[in-house]
Parts: sequence; structure tokens; C-alpha cells
Amino acid sequence: MADVRPFRGIRYNVELIRDPSSVISPPYDVVSSEEQGLYYQQSPYNVIRLELGEDRPSDTLESNRYTRAAETLRDWLHQGILRRDDTPAFYVLRHRFVRQGILASRWGLVARVRLEGEGAAGARAHEVVLESRVRDRLNLLRSCRVNVSPILGMVRPQDPGLPTILPRLVGPEADVSVLDRQGVIHSMWVVSDQKRVAQICKALADRTVYIADGHHRYETAVTYQRERKAESVSRTGDEPYEFVMMTLADAGDPGMFALPAHRLLRLPNPPEPSHLKDDLDCLFALEYLEPRDSPGETLESWTWALEERAAHGMAIGMYGLHGRRLAVLTPRDRSRLDELLPAERSQEWKNLDVAVLHWVILRRIMGLGSTEQQEQCVAYTGDGRDAISRVDSGEFQLAFLMNAIPISSILAVADAGDRMPPKSTYFYPKLPTGMVMYPLWDD
Repeated sequence: MADVRPFRGIRYNVELIRDPSSVISPPYDVVSSEEQGLYYQQSPYNVIRLELGEDRPSDTLESNRYTRAAETLRDWLHQGILRRDDTPAFYVLRHRFVRQGILASRWGLVARVRLEGEGAAGARAHEVVLESRVRDRLNLLRSCRVNVSPILGMVRPQDPGLPTILPRLVGPEADVSVLDRQGVIHSMWVVSDQKRVAQICKALADRTVYIADGHHRYETAVTYQRERKAESVSRTGDEPYEFVMMTLADAGDPGMFALPAHRLLRLPNPPEPSHLKDDLDCLFALEYLEPRDSPGETLESWTWALEERAAHGMAIGMYGLHGRRLAVLTPRDRSRLDELLPAERSQEWKNLDVAVLHWVILRRIMGLGSTEQQEQCVAYTGDGRDAISRVDSGEFQLAFLMNAIPISSILAVADAGDRMPPKSTYFYPKLPTGMVMYPLWDD
């Protein structure tokens, strides 16, 4: 069960940073190279310099974006741009945003959570991680010794849930509020009052934590923990590296959205479209949908069609197979598909469209038989219009438009001890980086 504790966070000094919105960024894995440059220009103190620093041609093992991040962190602490709180605290987050024309909000609690591996004792994961991304985050953690961005964790809903508990613990005025580039308002309250801290600890003491977003950062934290344990002569068991910073949210929060994570495919030797159609036709019925008058109308129409077909089973959209039309793939015989999936996998995993995509279509039909091959050839985006336009531009050959995976299915896969393919889910809104950081050095 979760060991959730307050911590002395590192935060931007609002006396020196007059516009806090200028110094935040999204998590590293959803920032494009173009956006990275925009965040660099936005402020000389933008957290992107820590979270995702720029590479330089002159980089060496001794001087690179990881060492520059550590130097920048030290400089900002010395200058007072960043300050560490004097008292351990929980940090309550509220995200306010518009979703499908409706104002929504999501509540979260930023805390340090004990690392205890996975399964019954530790946080439960639902996605496979990519080794290259773990190496990247590990290099940053070794250099900075700080959790720059929080992992998004979920707890199952119970009465009262976090959306009820957290608003009762805070006042009307947040300690800081920021507006991100996607139009989301993130507000944060610092809760250091011992009575309220105790209330939070009690409310979460017997809860299981599920990793929603940030599997690579969690794996990085576990790896770093092992390294530090191996180096330590004596330990108390409560060292800072025994914990990781997480934002805990309620899986039943009406503002908790798991959106589709679409796939983009770029093959060195792409198959002939006619051959690919024949291979797919053996297992799937192919229905072609025409584009509408505008990209927005097209995506809306196709999204509705995919959701409608998925109500009766699975449905995957494939763009690039037949001009500007979308091919909707539905199984001819679902039991035959199940026979092609690994026998040792849970039924919860086999029920996923994304499992069929990666195991049957990418591995068996397209020949991407290893995780490494898929990592080289597959890119991910949460924006369906972006996926379509990048195929139209020739950057990628195919796009797979996916339906969202219900949060109940995410929890079920995690409870079964199984792992979805990488980037199967896209939780929205993304947690901002730069609101608070967790230092992994002793107090």
C-alpha cells in the first residue's frame, strides 16, 4: 500500500519571477523540437532548460545537456530564482480546462511516494517502457539529483474521493496559478499545516497507486534507487532516493481524461499497398471513410465512426493505405485474432485494440518483430489532425488512429500484472513541469 509523505519542495521564487506562466513547460516527452525552442525563448528561467535541454554539436561526456541542467539548477538556487521550502508540505493542484466545449477541472496531490517496485506493494504499471527513454531520464537524474517533473498516479475512487477531500483543505486563493500554451489553468496550494498533512496521509494510507503517466520516470527512479543503495554503507530506509515525486489523482474524477494515443509509421522498406491490403483482408474487414470539407470536420467524423464501431468490438483507423480515405479495420473473427496473441497474456490485455495493432499488425503483418524495431519506426501523437497531416506531408507513410482506452481497462490490465505497448494512453491535461520539484539530497 502507498507510503505517501510531504516533502520540502523546490519552487520558483515569485518575488523574482513575476510571470510564473513563462517558466513552466509540458513534460519532456510531449515537447517537439520546435516547441523546445519556443520555451527557451519564453524566459531565460524556463524549466525546459532542466527538463529537456538543447543538444549542442560540441557536447562531450563531460559537458552536455545533462551537466548543463545540473549547472543551471545550482545557479538558479544560488541566485534565489529557485527556493526550497522550509517546511515539508503537500502541494494541491487544480487543473481547469475546456473539454468538448465544457469547463472541466481535475484535482491532484503532489507528494513523495515510496518506491517499492511493482505489484502488490508498489505502484502498478500498465505500459511497457522504452530503454532509450529510461537512459535519457537516468542521465538527467544522476546529474541533477532532482525530480523535475511529477509522475501522474491514480488511486481508485472511494467515498470521499480526492475531488471532495482536496478542495476542503485549501483556501480560495492559490499560492500560484499559471496558464499553459494549451489554455489550461494550473493552480497550486502549499499545504504544510500538520493537522491537514495528517488528514491527507490517513486518507491515502491504504490505497494502491497506479501509474497513469510517467512510466519511464518511475522506472528511472527505481533504477536510481538501486544504484544509490549499492553505494550506501549505512541506510535508514527513508533516504530521499527511496521516494519519487507523484501527483496523485482520483481515477473517478470527472476531469480525468485518457485520450487516444495515435501511431505514426515510417518503414525503411514499406510494403506495396496492394500486398498490405491482401494481408490485412485475411483478418480484418476494411471499410473506407471519405474526408469531409475541413480537417476538423474530417477528424470529428472519423473519430465518431471509430467510437461507434468499437462499441461492437474493436476498431482501428488506418490512414495512408488508400489516398486520403480512412480505412477502418474491424476483425472478421475475433477468436482467430486471439489465437495470434501470446497465450500467456491476460484476457484484459488481449481485449485491447492497441495490443492487436502492435502484436498482429506491426509484428506479424509488417515484420516489426522486436520492440527495438518498433521504437525506430513508430512515433506517437495525441493529436489526430497532427497524425493525418504528417502522413500527407510525406514525413510518415501510415497513421493508425486509435480509440481511447477506458480508465477501467487501464486499471484492469495493471491489476492483472500486464503491460500495454508503449504510449498506449494519453492522459489530459498533461501535468505542468516547473510548479514544484523534489530534491533527492538530504535535508
